[in-house]
Amino acid sequence: MTKIADILAAVFVRRPRGPIWQAGSKRGLSMDTKEYPVTRTDAEWRKLLTPEQYAIMRQHGTERPGSCALNYEKRAGTFSCAGCGQPLFVSHKKFESGTGWPSFWAPFDEAHVTAVRDTSYGMLRIEPLCARCGSHQGHVFPDGPPPTRLRYCINSVSLEFVPDGAPLRDPLQRGDNKHLTTA
Repeated sequence: MTKIADILAAVFVRRPRGPIWQAGSKRGLSMDTKEYPVTRTDAEWRKLLTPEQYAIMRQHGTERPGSCALNYEKRAGTFSCAGCGQPLFVSHKKFESGTGWPSFWAPFDEAHVTAVRDTSYGMLRIEPLCARCGSHQGHVFPDGPPPTRLRYCINSVSLEFVPDGAPLRDPLQRGDNKHLTTA
């Protein structure tokens, strides 16, 4: 599994004269070559997800900034993958970035998120995916707050919010989330 920080370190190199970020190494994974523990056919994903979720999570789209309901979520809790229920982020690692998307400085657990090098639109970015089902979540940038200095800029339709004290959703009914707690 590739760690987000390792990919960012290889891809973004700080120039000696200032804080301008430039493309560096071409390390990364491809969603097309990685196998995930949860796999579904395209038809199954279309049935499970809303059209907007499908476009973002399976086709690597982006929701409009400011349209993200979870950007305004202030309660304590866990943000889980809308595709498989895996916990991805927690509220105490969320911050207001001013971008219009929910932003986090670290994931729930690094093992729950995997990194892919994204060169779409003529840019070099890091794309965090759910490590359980491979669903696109957003992008990671090296301009976040301490202690990581990372900003996980996440599409809110890719997430489900579970308030502290409520049981985490277990859509696979395998007991995957029973050992995890929202508090």
